[in-house]
Amino acid sequence: MKTTKLGSGKLRSGTFRSGALAALAVGALCVTGLVSAGAANATSGADSSDVTRWIVPQTQQAGESYWTSERMMNATPGDVLVADNVASAHPSDVKVGPKKTVGKQKADPQVAAAQVAPIDNIGKVFFTLGGSDYVCSGNAIASGNENTVVTAGHCLNSGPGAFASKFTFVPAYENGSAPFGQWNATELYAPTQWTSGGDITYDTGFAIVASPTGTSLSDTVGASGVSFNDSRGLTYSAYGYPAAAPFTGQTLQSCYGSATDDPYGQSESQGIPCNMTGGSSGGPWFIGSGSNGYQNSVNSFGYNNISNTMFGPYWGSVIASTYDAASA
Repeated sequence: MKTTKLGSGKLRSGTFRSGALAALAVGALCVTGLVSAGAANATSGADSSDVTRWIVPQTQQAGESYWTSERMMNATPGDVLVADNVASAHPSDVKVGPKKTVGKQKADPQVAAAQVAPIDNIGKVFFTLGGSDYVCSGNAIASGNENTVVTAGHCLNSGPGAFASKFTFVPAYENGSAPFGQWNATELYAPTQWTSGGDITYDTGFAIVASPTGTSLSDTVGASGVSFNDSRGLTYSAYGYPAAAPFTGQTLQSCYGSATDDPYGQSESQGIPCNMTGGSSGGPWFIGSGSNGYQNSVNSFGYNNISNTMFGPYWGSVIASTYDAASA
């Protein structure tokens, strides 16, 4: 297992193939499909330049024929994509505006992570970057378009650099089962601080997905409410599909605990007691106990020498603006 030195701390990660991702970063943001989100109702106190939008070319959208059960099983946990971002992390001044909450949408019809039954709106995310297949976790969230998924920024953009292709969301995944099918991304959004600078403090991304049935994602599986510019140090329930040992990635796991600041001051992220491993990246953090609270962060990274702690970004005004752009 490769570790990256971080002054006082080391990133907890798997093997990181930095060469492949470095090649992706050169000039990637100039290709056709990247457009400004300045007109996308970014009204949460951050500037519109804080949002990067990627319209996924049809040729890069996933199909049922690509994400076979075998490819899903062999996908690499996406935490390996974030190693260098934490290595170069530094404290950021997170913009904080008025508290913003969006209520959940209902479907129409402790340190050691504990296995839980599948939750309809939480699922696995599969995507391709640099010719390799990866797996993360994600969640359906309340939105005007009713087809928005949130995950970690490194699960849809190399930070800085290229956006993912063949991005698909599989809600309520368990042991290879996809009861609600595959939901392929048509647009991807992330904070510019992530897409241009790889700032780990902003490690959050959003995807607009297309329905495989004609019924919206929210109407099919429900969608969590979201909250931004909230207090720090809250108590959270985190969920994800950890795939690295001792987990298999085949079942949903959950942790619970109170958040504390990054002890190394290398980010504005917060940590909660949790031993989930790679593959859980992008899984939701809900305020309070259980999955019915407002989502307020995602699984992002861990340090090798801080055992049983998962860090997630603080959702301030920049991430709120990115949500506004993706959810309209």
